[in-house]
Amino acid sequence: MILGIYPYLVMNGNGQEAVTFYEKALDAKVVRVQTFGEMPENPEFPTPAEAKDLVLNAHLKVGDTDLMISDTFPGQPYQIGSQVTVAVTIDNAQKSKEVFEKLKEGGNVEMPLQETFWSPSYGQVTDRFGITWQISTQAADHK
Repeated sequence: MILGIYPYLVMNGNGQEAVTFYEKALDAKVVRVQTFGEMPENPEFPTPAEAKDLVLNAHLKVGDTDLMISDTFPGQPYQIGSQVTVAVTIDNAQKSKEVFEKLKEGGNVEMPLQETFWSPSYGQVTDRFGITWQISTQAADHK
C-alpha cells in the first residue's frame, strides 16, 4: 500500500541553509536532519571529507505535510530542473517494485531498486514526463 507522497527538494551544497530558510519561511518544524557524514561507512564509496556536513536527508513538517530536503550526492552533477522530485513511501517491497516498474515505462532508471541502510527497497526513476520519483519501502523491521 502506498503510504503517501511528498515533495523532495535537492540542493547544491546549501541544504543546511535551505532547511533553516524553509523552517522560518514556512513555519516548519524540523523533524530530523541527517548528514552524509552520519551514513554508515562504505569502503567502496567513501564519503569525501568536504561532503560530511552536507544534508543527506532532512525532514520538515509544514502543517500536516512532509517536506524533504537533501544535497546532491557527493560526486554527482547538480542539474537545474531536477531540484524537485516526488518521494513515494510504500509499506512493502513488492508494491514498491510494482510502482517502480510502472513509472519506468518509457522513462529512465536513475538508481535501481536496492536495499539501503534506511530502506529494504529504494530506487529512483524519471518517468516519461521528466518527473523524478524516489520510491522507498518503509518496513517496520528494517534496521
